[in-house]
Amino acid sequence: MRKFNVAIVGATGAVGEELLNVLAEVDFPVANILPLASAKSAGSSVEFGGKEYKVVELTESVFEEHEVDIAFFSAGGSVSAKFAPIAAASGAVVIDNTSHFRMDADVPLVVPECNPQNIALWKTRGIIANPNCSTIQMVQILKPLDDVYDIQRVDVSTYQAASGAGKEGMEELVLQMQKFFEFKLDECEPKVFAHRLAFNVIPHIDVFLDNDYTKEEMKMVNETQKILHKNMEVSATCVRVPVLRSHSEAITIHFAKDVDALHAKEILSKAPSLIVLDNPSKKEYPMPLHSTDTNDTYVGRIRVDNYRPNVLHLWCSADQIRVGAATNAVRIAQKWIELPENAL
Repeated sequence: MRKFNVAIVGATGAVGEELLNVLAEVDFPVANILPLASAKSAGSSVEFGGKEYKVVELTESVFEEHEVDIAFFSAGGSVSAKFAPIAAASGAVVIDNTSHFRMDADVPLVVPECNPQNIALWKTRGIIANPNCSTIQMVQILKPLDDVYDIQRVDVSTYQAASGAGKEGMEELVLQMQKFFEFKLDECEPKVFAHRLAFNVIPHIDVFLDNDYTKEEMKMVNETQKILHKNMEVSATCVRVPVLRSHSEAITIHFAKDVDALHAKEILSKAPSLIVLDNPSKKEYPMPLHSTDTNDTYVGRIRVDNYRPNVLHLWCSADQIRVGAATNAVRIAQKWIELPENAL
């Protein structure tokens, strides 16, 4: 079986570390790992498959100096904007975790459970975009339901963990909690988030746009339509909550026809990468406690609206660093190596 040389840009970050974990867990056919990061992190080491790999500085020439088949990018949009085209020009397929290329018409935006056929379009730019974390877990649920009931509109409220802001976000929340127990919380000035996150919720993720939606909210609108190839109505309210890992979402779905809750549960239970956890009488429903450090999206609280039989309400939780980033990226790579031109 062919093995692949894999580069990870942002190897020392939260997503980069998780990419290494997921690649090992799925026994990805790796020939060599090339961990890349800024000059500040160069020289440190990462572990993969029982071996230590020295982190190399990301430069314009590094992809010519090292043979790379697959390059995962998770170091921020400006880094991807500059270096992803260089990596692609060297012959690597780029799987980009940032928002920079997502809405480019000639770059496929892929969730393998929803639109794996789009991976074959990678050759146009040499880049495949990984969607926003909150979009991924939602479309995994929407796709199988849309296939049966024909979705007309989606309203979603997110409960997004500190991990959505990377290591710095998690560290800020932990620091604030520590300061609370030292009776010094008031001395904590927020740096990562717009306001103090401990003992608070912040209905503001990313910048506000002219329509008073945030950029994060419009990502969910635009990316959902692109992934599902459907101009369904989508409205989102994205909220940061004091949880370390795993985003949760309350989703209301309007269908073209009446929906049956038991049938919806059956559909979702058979869908890939979903786990239905829906037994309210036993207090069983998805929570970050279930989804953290897993590769699945947990869905529950599935119920038909009291007034409109064509409307379904549900709740889901998924690990933002895994399902929302690293796991989806690795699954894209798994599908990519199955393309006829990549198999030996």
